[in-house]
Amino acid sequence: MNTSLSFPTQVRFGAGVISELPAYLQSESLTRPLVVTDPMVRQLPFFEAIVDQLTQAGLDVSIFSEMHKNPVKSDVLAGGDAYEAGACDCIVGIGGGVAMDVARAIALRIHHRRDLFDYDDLIGGDVYVTEEVPPLITVPTTSGTGSEVGRSAIISEDDSKRKRILFSPKLMAQQVFADPALTMELPPSITATTGMDALTHNLEAYLAKNWNPLCDGIALQGIRLIMDSIETAVKHPTMESRANMMIASLMGATAFQKGLGVVHSLAHPLSTLLDMHHGLANAITLPYGMRFNLPHCQDKFKDLAWAMKLHGGPDAVIDELFKLNDRLGIEPRLRDHGVEESHLPTLSELAEADFAHPNNPVPVTREDFMELYLAAY
Repeated sequence: MNTSLSFPTQVRFGAGVISELPAYLQSESLTRPLVVTDPMVRQLPFFEAIVDQLTQAGLDVSIFSEMHKNPVKSDVLAGGDAYEAGACDCIVGIGGGVAMDVARAIALRIHHRRDLFDYDDLIGGDVYVTEEVPPLITVPTTSGTGSEVGRSAIISEDDSKRKRILFSPKLMAQQVFADPALTMELPPSITATTGMDALTHNLEAYLAKNWNPLCDGIALQGIRLIMDSIETAVKHPTMESRANMMIASLMGATAFQKGLGVVHSLAHPLSTLLDMHHGLANAITLPYGMRFNLPHCQDKFKDLAWAMKLHGGPDAVIDELFKLNDRLGIEPRLRDHGVEESHLPTLSELAEADFAHPNNPVPVTREDFMELYLAAY
């Protein structure tokens, strides 16, 4: 098999590395950053401290934070306008997956002036990504999506909320500052759901049918780190547990360039239709999606059981996922999170149309999705 394997992102990792951001920008002769974040992070003390450090270093900072929980096209266009209004020369994305997706999409928008969704990778739009993009620097503040090392942005249509994927290797961050100290004040519920998001990425990447043994090895180690650290990070956070979760999140995002699967196709419509937090949607549907896959890849589930340090063979993986949600305080049923039974047919239709499940190790039909939603309901 002939293929291409790529892991080129530059990452500065460790407690306190955020203090190096101003000097890094200056070393690159970048003086007018557009800092992109979400409305919640913008109000937090650590964000104010980062902006103060940039300003005190003599940098002319613009801030853009007007975005939806599930970002839409108009968010990106408004961010592009803010970049131009501030005569900016680079983009610094600070936050979780939402801020990272918007920051990356703004970077694409600056020198690419076709309709934004002409660049949708699912319709071959990556061929139009021909111009340079502004320097992009990413600073994760959660340990879930791992978008800091990604090369794609998921942006929804304003009206239909249909998700589109903007993709190109040009959209990778020029530099990542991954500082686990920035996650120390996250509340337990966010730590739990973002952590389960990271676990889902690693699990689905390992099972994805595409061939990439580098991703497989990274995914297994990411799973092990999460299982060693997630409960401590949620209940009694230490710098070590937060660091392990952050690096495992980064590993999951690196691994899932191999592909994702049925769980993400179950989760995406819950966010699109009902605005459910993506990590929560993954956490609830993860055991059911894994149980669906189990009969078709027993050997791989043996590897997952090893990575999770379980002693019960492949079936123990499913049982542990249910128990882990319970230990983390995640309500396990969709009905506990505002989902009505009348939503399930529409959710199943959206899931069938989703981009993730074609890489699942076994095909998934609309009827399969309906049964999985019913089980999770």
